[in-house]
Amino acid sequence: MMIRKLLLATTMLALPLAAAKAQTVPVTGVYLGAGAGVDFQMDSDTEATGGLQNTLRARGVSRSGKAEFGTGGVGVLSLGWGFGNGVRAEIEGNFRRAEFDSYSGNAPLAPWGTYRGSASTYGVMANAFFDFHQLNWPVVPYIGAGIGYAWTDFDKVRATSRVSGERLAIDDTDAQFAFQGIVGASLPISAVPGLALTAEYRFFGTLDNEYKTTLWQANGTAPQRGKVEFENYHHSVLVGLRYAFNQPTPPAPVPVAPIAPAAAPSPTRTYLVFFDFDRADLTDRARQIVAEAAQNSTRVQTTRLEVSGHADRSGSPQYNQRLSQRRADAVAAELVRLGVARSAITIQAFGESRPLVPTADGVREPQNRRVEIVLR
Repeated sequence: MMIRKLLLATTMLALPLAAAKAQTVPVTGVYLGAGAGVDFQMDSDTEATGGLQNTLRARGVSRSGKAEFGTGGVGVLSLGWGFGNGVRAEIEGNFRRAEFDSYSGNAPLAPWGTYRGSASTYGVMANAFFDFHQLNWPVVPYIGAGIGYAWTDFDKVRATSRVSGERLAIDDTDAQFAFQGIVGASLPISAVPGLALTAEYRFFGTLDNEYKTTLWQANGTAPQRGKVEFENYHHSVLVGLRYAFNQPTPPAPVPVAPIAPAAAPSPTRTYLVFFDFDRADLTDRARQIVAEAAQNSTRVQTTRLEVSGHADRSGSPQYNQRLSQRRADAVAAELVRLGVARSAITIQAFGESRPLVPTADGVREPQNRRVEIVLR
């Protein structure tokens, strides 16, 4: 009941926040995450080991059995780092708990009639993720995997044989290597940059656990002690929130270059040609703007065309200098193709030194990825 209420409350909170589509950007820098949901612990094959195994064999009792668990809950907390290219790495703490539901096997002691107790698993994991943000969907799918260590506690698990009245008790903790696979999606909340709603499926497991076990016989003889080996695999479904600190603002729509009326041209006119991130090829809209500049250069008394390339600050200054040069060369080549004399064109490259919109180093800014054409 508590799990269902948690899922309903999280969904109702997220619906109004997620109504507006947010443009996705890769997670960059430190982030925090939290999630909760339902956990389905898989049925576990069991086998008695050690002295208990010898006791059961001597009595002609099967040493194998099967344990079943009820639907439980799961919670996770994580601290991670996004590398700005879709790759993330994080440290996670998790907790799972389920009630012990039934136990069968160990014939002819079966059927076992009374069950109680719980199984709790605490884990510490190192995870790696890849976000498919380049799909430009409203949500960002991701996949991940993790390894770590988990402690599983069987707390006061009890079963009583309906046949002989003998009692089986497990009350122990075992730690083993843990692993998990993750498939999920995040939905950016446009009202709060850096905040995203997450939904995940996780498969979580550990190496087989062994727990100290005691068998009390009905005749009052000394209890038999040994160990029982259990499998430990889980299917989990979670919803949660993730907040990335210092997350860059999603890029604004590329502004349309102003086009002055042809009837009243001014002696000096500037055209802005914008480029996609880390690209120097002309888009269809960019070719339209270059064509406007080429056409208007024949209508006014133009003595020269100044072509100046620029870049944003998302790369190194040396790389951005070369990128701005390639952009300026591409625009100049298009002007020549459209009939402008090459001798009338001067080309300059300013790299990231003359931003249209000042930003911090490393920030992608669409309005700074441009070439300016000035008619003189």
